[in-house]
Amino acid sequence: MEKHPLAGLEPSSVFHFFEEICAIPHGSRNTKQISDYLVKFAQERGLKYRQDESNNVVIFQDGTAGYENHAPVIIQGHMDMVCEKDEDCTIDFEKDGLNLDHDGSYIFAHGTTLGGDDGIAVAYALALLDSKEIAHPPLEIMITVDEEIGMLGAEAISTDDFKGRVLINIDSEEEGILTVSCAGGATSSIDMPVSRRTVYGPCVLLQVDGLQGGHSGVEIHKNRANANKVMGEFLCRIQEKMPACIASLAGGSKDNAIPRSCRVNLVAMGLNLEVINEIAKELEAECRAQYNDPNVTITAEEVEAFGALAMSTDDSKKVANIIRAVPNGVQAMSKDIDGLVQTSLNLGIAKVDGDNLHLTFSVRSSVNQEKKDLTQKLRAISEEYGAVYSQMGDYPAWEYRKDSALRDTMVKVYEDLFGQTPEVVAIHAGLECGLLSDKLPGLDCVSFGPEMHDIHTSRERLGIASTARMWDYLLEILKRL
Repeated sequence: MEKHPLAGLEPSSVFHFFEEICAIPHGSRNTKQISDYLVKFAQERGLKYRQDESNNVVIFQDGTAGYENHAPVIIQGHMDMVCEKDEDCTIDFEKDGLNLDHDGSYIFAHGTTLGGDDGIAVAYALALLDSKEIAHPPLEIMITVDEEIGMLGAEAISTDDFKGRVLINIDSEEEGILTVSCAGGATSSIDMPVSRRTVYGPCVLLQVDGLQGGHSGVEIHKNRANANKVMGEFLCRIQEKMPACIASLAGGSKDNAIPRSCRVNLVAMGLNLEVINEIAKELEAECRAQYNDPNVTITAEEVEAFGALAMSTDDSKKVANIIRAVPNGVQAMSKDIDGLVQTSLNLGIAKVDGDNLHLTFSVRSSVNQEKKDLTQKLRAISEEYGAVYSQMGDYPAWEYRKDSALRDTMVKVYEDLFGQTPEVVAIHAGLECGLLSDKLPGLDCVSFGPEMHDIHTSRERLGIASTARMWDYLLEILKRL
């Protein structure tokens, strides 16, 4: 018997399509299958559509009776998800669907991210297109790829056939908040060559673990430790006491997720486990005092090794020093908007791959010059260590629009439906609205979404009642446009 873990939840159409989406692998750079699913959906309903080489999908639908001559409305979200999982989870994101469940209040996936960011936008869009009863203007549904790794789909998509200049982006995670501006960003990488040879001696496994992690835009200001930066400090302190050769290093898997753990294997004659554990204990206490990460653990244990490919002590020092040297976290707060992070970066990935140290950063700023200055600083550090700097996925900030008919309508509808005024905000996380505003001159856009928690982590949860309320909200907005 086929399992339908979301059966019985309302709105049934939305959760039906969300369940179908979650059954299809759709991590960033693995979007062909979900893209083809969207194409098949359009074909089965006789809807005009297009699918580009990047796997972006656009679906068009005429307005319903009485709305045929209204201006088109663009509904926009992204089909890719961040694929994070617990260590003991056996799901293969390349070919497996998610193990969905709910507790009556929240939907979640056992051991993995849920992909509510941004599967709920796709589910809303499909439920709209599938209905023969919902009143709406002409719809232009834009579902992009690879938003989570630099908004690559929004950058590549053609908008030549779009007539709409009103866009509702469904890629926010707090009910009652309308987002009208966001930071621009880029993905920066540093690659540093290292030489490795067989090194004999004791081998010690270093682990930084138990951190909260989180979204590098939404949660970068919450004083959470970065496991890669902590490991860099750990390695530097060890190397001040004894020679050590790095055999392996792996921390984090996504540039836009604050890394929760990092592991390093050290090998060399003269490694003193007792001294290393003293350093670990001291650094762990400092981290618990400095950061909002009470469960952080920093450990060292001897593991069996008779000989391992490892770097020289000099290259090992360079690796530790560059990880310590690169900036991380909040760099500037906004002087105009209280509590808004203006500029930040996140060292999301640190790994040794063959004869190369690879570091990847998510850089964000609502001030284009500060973003440029920060990437230049990374470039300078890279050159100082004889490494190569590269950059991709550069996207502009989404600037605040003083006059917005869409914003006014969405505020009024929220007040009418829920008896309170929504909060209108600018955010530090990146949204595709900036890129799309560049492509569609005069675009009026607002982002909203249902309640989600701990996105980009295996603790991600999507509010069931909130999803229903925001569905009703979307339908009422469309009636008034």
